[in-house]
Amino acid sequence: MGVLLSQKISVYYEQFKNIEVTFTKEMIQVTGLLTQQIHLKCGNDFWPCVIYSASFESAKVVANIKTGLLAKMQSTNNFVNLRLCFKIAGETNAVTFFVAGRVLATVPYGNSQDANMFTLQFTNRPPDDFIEIMGRVLDANVNSTKRKDVRIPLNPDNMRKLNIMSTESAVFIDRIPRRCILRDISFSGSKIIMMGVIKFLMEKEAVIRIDFDDPRESFMIKGKFIRAENVEGKKEMVALGLSFHEAEVPMGFKIRLNEMLSSQRADFRGALDEEISKT
Repeated sequence: MGVLLSQKISVYYEQFKNIEVTFTKEMIQVTGLLTQQIHLKCGNDFWPCVIYSASFESAKVVANIKTGLLAKMQSTNNFVNLRLCFKIAGETNAVTFFVAGRVLATVPYGNSQDANMFTLQFTNRPPDDFIEIMGRVLDANVNSTKRKDVRIPLNPDNMRKLNIMSTESAVFIDRIPRRCILRDISFSGSKIIMMGVIKFLMEKEAVIRIDFDDPRESFMIKGKFIRAENVEGKKEMVALGLSFHEAEVPMGFKIRLNEMLSSQRADFRGALDEEISKT
């Protein structure tokens, strides 16, 4: 493992170790969690389970109790291992590892008589793979608020770093697609250029499509036009500021922007360190 990655993982662990993440459908997608591969290992036996939430210190899982699981836990003094499995984008093989823990509590899950929710306290720091996978999501979420107004001009260099395929895109207004050109993007909005009349577009709800490559992804982000101006020399064209609805910005989009901005900060620090070393 490289020094920089090791440092990043340490920062993730210290900064986010107490934050509990619920595995919603979106979280499962962005982390690459393979839900069918999650198990509780108790003694030498495995029980399928569903991971409900996790932090770097604990997890909540749901499992069937009609299979002898509770009796098995009693025989191991409630010590278990949680088997986790993730498919990382761009990697051929899934990442699989165990996290050791002890069951602190168990309660019926909802109205079910067959399933319980188990609260696990990890007995060791989880593997670096888990910290890295979860940390990049948590870091993106934090920075999407801290740096929400940092605008990224879509020049060729930034497009290459972001793996944005083209500035040509589509914006959906009243569910009708309209061609547009992306000029910049941020966690909180985007500036676009399109044909139109300002008075008919201001305060309109819209959905912008932003396409990425490597891996290929398209995000549909809802927002509202809050700024508009005419494009000099092209009276049929308008420049519009689209403010995203914060609660509906996809996590995958946040991760893309955060990793690009983080790499820029790392490049700057590296260049600064190099200059200092020369003095």
